[in-house]
Amino acid sequence: MKKFHEILLLIGQLNYTWTNTESLLIYLIAGLAKVDKETAIVIFLTLNTTRARLELVERLAKLEKTPLARRQEILAVTQQLGREGKLRNKYSHCIYSFDETGDQASTQLMSIFDSKDTIKYGKIEQIDDSEIARINEAIEQIMRINKEIWAIVERYSFPR
Repeated sequence: MKKFHEILLLIGQLNYTWTNTESLLIYLIAGLAKVDKETAIVIFLTLNTTRARLELVERLAKLEKTPLARRQEILAVTQQLGREGKLRNKYSHCIYSFDETGDQASTQLMSIFDSKDTIKYGKIEQIDDSEIARINEAIEQIMRINKEIWAIVERYSFPR
């Protein structure tokens, strides 16, 4: 049962770290759109997917009025966040399965893969030690992204 608890705690930490960091997009929206924080919160909450929120920040950053260095910094951080989001999405949108001892764990993905004439669904993957290390690394990366976003907010005096 030790592995069972370890994995659940790790997935909880991944989701908490992600959510905390994704919410920082509010400050990037505020700064890039030149609106107050309250308005940026409304915009953020109106866009109900991470992809939409990231696309908005990227599009605002790409506006001609955004200085090149700032644009590059923001695009670099949104691209990093997008990459880390793939693993987070996997673990947020799957079914978990543990053996009777709680020591063997697997995920079953809840998505459909269409080919020309068949479909596949429910891909099963083991959560082994290398996958646990991958999740830990993702958490570390997301924490670094969090710090990078705060640094951008501070450097450019975005609304807080």
